[in-house]
Amino acid sequence: MLNSENKEIIKTYKKFLVAVVIISFILSSFFGALFGFMAGNLGQGKFWPKFFERKTRQSSNIGSSSQTVSVPDEESAIVKAVEKASPAVVSIIISKDVPKIQNFFENPFDFDPFFNPFGSGSGNQNNQRGTEKQEIGGGSGFIVSADGLIATNRHVVSDQEASYTVMTNDGKKYDAQVMAIDPTNDVAILKISASGLPVLDLGDSANLKIGQTVIAIGNSLGEFRNTVSKGIISGLKRNVTAGDGFGQAETLSEVIQTDAAINPGNSGGPLLNINGQVIGVNVAMAQGAENIGFALPINLVKKDIESVKSKGKIVQPYIGVRYIPVTKDLQKQNNLPFDYGALVLRGEKMTDLAVVPGSPADKAGVVENDIILELNGQKIDENHQLGDLIAKFNIGDTISLKIWHKGEEKTVPVKLEERK
Repeated sequence: MLNSENKEIIKTYKKFLVAVVIISFILSSFFGALFGFMAGNLGQGKFWPKFFERKTRQSSNIGSSSQTVSVPDEESAIVKAVEKASPAVVSIIISKDVPKIQNFFENPFDFDPFFNPFGSGSGNQNNQRGTEKQEIGGGSGFIVSADGLIATNRHVVSDQEASYTVMTNDGKKYDAQVMAIDPTNDVAILKISASGLPVLDLGDSANLKIGQTVIAIGNSLGEFRNTVSKGIISGLKRNVTAGDGFGQAETLSEVIQTDAAINPGNSGGPLLNINGQVIGVNVAMAQGAENIGFALPINLVKKDIESVKSKGKIVQPYIGVRYIPVTKDLQKQNNLPFDYGALVLRGEKMTDLAVVPGSPADKAGVVENDIILELNGQKIDENHQLGDLIAKFNIGDTISLKIWHKGEEKTVPVKLEERK
């Protein structure tokens, strides 16, 4: 028979076994549920331990010599670019003496001639009681030097009777002087008396890609300062004719097309890449269409900026000829031997000579009725105008012109000089 001590030991052992069984059941149920949950979610791609994630990332780099490229979030990059650029974008206020009493239908977009959707100017004016200075419009620009040089469009500051005020992003106003106007491109440089100003970085427009993200900033409608819009580059090297609705027009060559919203008042503002660098200057929009805007390539504008910085004016090369582009229609009408090139021709006035006396073209023997066919081997046609090709060179450069002269073709060297 078992004594009382042995009975107590057996009783304690039975309790221990029961406890072990209960604990084992609880643990097996817990881990069974856990691993079942993991297996189910793993099959759906919702669960992946960090250990395996690291192993997978390491394995994916095996055998690859290239470094991992970090792709920035586009939204964050755009916000950063706008924060970087906005302090250097300015509004240009146009003021002029106008009649104190006016009674006419006013076109609200008259202030920006390349954005006039109505195709006509304002109606009749009732001029009484003298004049007073009023704000009549606005445009945009951006600071290109800390001492106050500002780039904008020529058509923004084309009114010689108007005065111009620059308003910076912090609300400060400065009287602006028109330092220089490009005679061939829609570019102007202003100057304000200030120092230590924020400056925009100028990018490179030579290697732009269609589909690239761009950002436009400007004084939309002459009222909403530093309005930001985003889009892509829709086309490159476009040739368009921008009209002001008053019978005046200008051909813009090799411009950037974008679907970023460019509104009246945006003229002269920057078109930025995603890094906040200027790759174009907003200049015009297509009437009767949605989201078709145009910008001058910044590489075209850089030469004007550098010229003003170094010489105080825009210095451009020229050869000294007056010409009209040769087309198929012009060829048929005048029985010309070519349907391309630049026909050297005098203007309507007696003083509008075909070749400027003493000019580079005159020295090279170019005369009226010659047809300039090629420049350095590049055929001159509707996509490659003579003036645009010459603008890419510097004063002092020697170019080669292939011309049709008095019934025969010949090639002559021409040394470019400064446009007077």
